[in-house]
Amino acid sequence: MGAVTVVVMGIPAVRGKQPRLDGRPDTPYLVDRFGRVARDLRVSITEKCSLRCTYCMPEEGLPAIPADELLSAEEIVRVVALAVRELGVHEVRFTGGEPLMRRDLEQIIAGCRAAVPEVPLAMTTNAVGLEHRAAALARAGLGRVNVSLDTVDRTGFARLTRRDRLESVLAGIRTAQRVGLAPVKVNAVLMRETLSGAPDLLQWCLDEGCELRFIEEMPLDADHEWARANMVTAAELLDVLGTRFTLTEIGRPDPAAPAENWLVNGGPATVGIIASVTRKFCGDCDRTRLTADGMIRSCLFSDQEYDLRTPLRAGASDDELATLWRGAMWNKWAGHGIDADGFVPPERTMGAIGG
Repeated sequence: MGAVTVVVMGIPAVRGKQPRLDGRPDTPYLVDRFGRVARDLRVSITEKCSLRCTYCMPEEGLPAIPADELLSAEEIVRVVALAVRELGVHEVRFTGGEPLMRRDLEQIIAGCRAAVPEVPLAMTTNAVGLEHRAAALARAGLGRVNVSLDTVDRTGFARLTRRDRLESVLAGIRTAQRVGLAPVKVNAVLMRETLSGAPDLLQWCLDEGCELRFIEEMPLDADHEWARANMVTAAELLDVLGTRFTLTEIGRPDPAAPAENWLVNGGPATVGIIASVTRKFCGDCDRTRLTADGMIRSCLFSDQEYDLRTPLRAGASDDELATLWRGAMWNKWAGHGIDADGFVPPERTMGAIGG
């Protein structure tokens, strides 16, 4: 049976028994037609979030995924174990929405830790409420967290996230460090309204011992208002940070890691910039993604998705699921094409895909 297009949450997804495998080499790994190998798995576990960041979600939140369409804790554990044992994945990160919105998050982490004890488990979170669960998550086997934080100005934070929860976020970061979920990395999306406060955020991270990475805003916003001409670029950020700090470029030590790094005031502290738009790194991408409703997604910017949940629940073997996943990644795009004429943003927003 060939692939067919269906609608999930109003979003097109490619479903079928098997994506095309023409010309694929005989390897168990997640290779694509451009020679890249996916080893970093991002698992979204919910579309729900406690914040409403303007570049990610609509004010009313995303449409709810019916509970029976979300992958269960047991299904997530099976898929993660399959990815590691059969497909060569060697790093797993849990995303959302906001992962802390899952009541069974600790169960998911503990199950994955037992299934793949050798693989690092990380989580991207907004840290709202993390102070109450960080210790339990560490005991369950979570290794570290990345925290989304765009400003340490309370008014600016409330305006950008549509929620006055900055103090909870800061408390969550400090608790995560205290219980050993370290190093804590802070991810800040570059926005015009927070650019002037970027030096304050960097100073806060230096004082708190966090690793800060700025990220160019990508066209993944819910309101589809992103415009290339209006976005803050890495070059602009460097100019602003340079008014307070001396920055020395050290590049990308790991080609698979997206951040370019700069020493701050001679080091050892660094600041990173993920220039997803102006200095794209698609050629080195090593990620594969699973959405909260069980779709394999090879690229943030491609609406081509393959349904893993249906065969999983229909009794497919690990070999069958692995073959489907390999085919999905074999058909990965060359790159996002943001600068190309006729670029069309994906239907799913960042909150629905998983960061």
